[in-house]
Amino acid sequence: MRYRICTSLVFTKDSHLKREYDAIVIGLGAMGSAAAYQLTKRGAKVLGLDRYAPPHRFGSTHGETRITRIACGEGLEYTPLAVRSNELWRQIERETGASLITQNGFASIAGKKRAAKAGNAEFLEVTIAAAKAAGIEYEILDGKNFRRRFPAFNVKDGDAVYFDRVGGFLRPEICVETQLRLAREKGAELRLNERALSFEETGGAVSVKTAAGEYSAQTLIISAGPWLPELIDAKLMPGLKVTRQIVCWFRVKDTARFEDFQPARFPVFVWQVPAAQISYGFPALGGPADGVKISTEQYDVAVDPENMERTVSPTESRALYEEYVEHYFPGLSAECVRSDVCLYTSVPGSRFVIDRHPAHRRTIVVSPCSGHGFKHSAAIGEAAAQMALGEPHLDLSEFRFRT
Repeated sequence: MRYRICTSLVFTKDSHLKREYDAIVIGLGAMGSAAAYQLTKRGAKVLGLDRYAPPHRFGSTHGETRITRIACGEGLEYTPLAVRSNELWRQIERETGASLITQNGFASIAGKKRAAKAGNAEFLEVTIAAAKAAGIEYEILDGKNFRRRFPAFNVKDGDAVYFDRVGGFLRPEICVETQLRLAREKGAELRLNERALSFEETGGAVSVKTAAGEYSAQTLIISAGPWLPELIDAKLMPGLKVTRQIVCWFRVKDTARFEDFQPARFPVFVWQVPAAQISYGFPALGGPADGVKISTEQYDVAVDPENMERTVSPTESRALYEEYVEHYFPGLSAECVRSDVCLYTSVPGSRFVIDRHPAHRRTIVVSPCSGHGFKHSAAIGEAAAQMALGEPHLDLSEFRFRT
């Protein structure tokens, strides 16, 4: 279906020109870049706004890799989004020649003593249930057999490991950059380094004020991630919290064993280690000196995205190594060759919120995504575009506002 391109200009009461669009997207990271691309793909006239210039390091959409998995330990309701997203990533790869997704396998590891993941101590069991419901092939291995196949992991004999070959990783910066390029090629106007200040619904349209001007559209999509509280009343999402996460790349000790950390022998993983948090990580994508990416998740300490520490201290990287790396990956040294910081925007239960604003029906909110949204972002962007244009879309009823 093609949509009439809106090209009219109107004068505001203060005599400034206000440009009109079919849709405005605030925030052009994971969800916003996908939504802008999917809207323009359908012939809509789109304005995209971002306070920075994506892909950037200030939000949640950076750090070289993100896990993708069909079997989601957060709940079976996420599987359709993951399946559709993988289809869309492959479509974009065919269209552009970009390399976005690598399916080198996914492992969910848990022992008798395990950390909870965002309150879900049954992450392994839900992952298995999701795999069964999705009809994907998987294996359940004990620690000994998993170690034999993937020797970099120091898994205990009594640990249980779920493993499938459809999981893997995405390259977030390339995904965002590629979708924004496609959106621009298809006619989207992208105004970067322009902060959205407020929005208002009047006269059958939505107007958005920024630091540089005012714009109008039939529909607004807000995918502002950590900056969502600046635009949406936090009371609509009880428990909304922005948290700082650290990511470190640790050097491989023995270059002769470097192949154990490469994608063919090192699946992406979520490990419910017997500690306060889970750990997760990725294979080495560079050389031995480039390190292996390992991280954890913390949901206790909230931060202000505009006033927070954006570097990882030596104390933090050392603590991460000693508690979550040293005993589990003996082939990695304590030398942190690089590090990064990203932000999670979360609500309790690791839920997503993808819904029309309760008080502003022309406004669609696409956030928070609680730290596990990137793998689903292509499908979420498509669904948001379909919602905006009145098309059928995936069932998003599980992700409504709960006020």
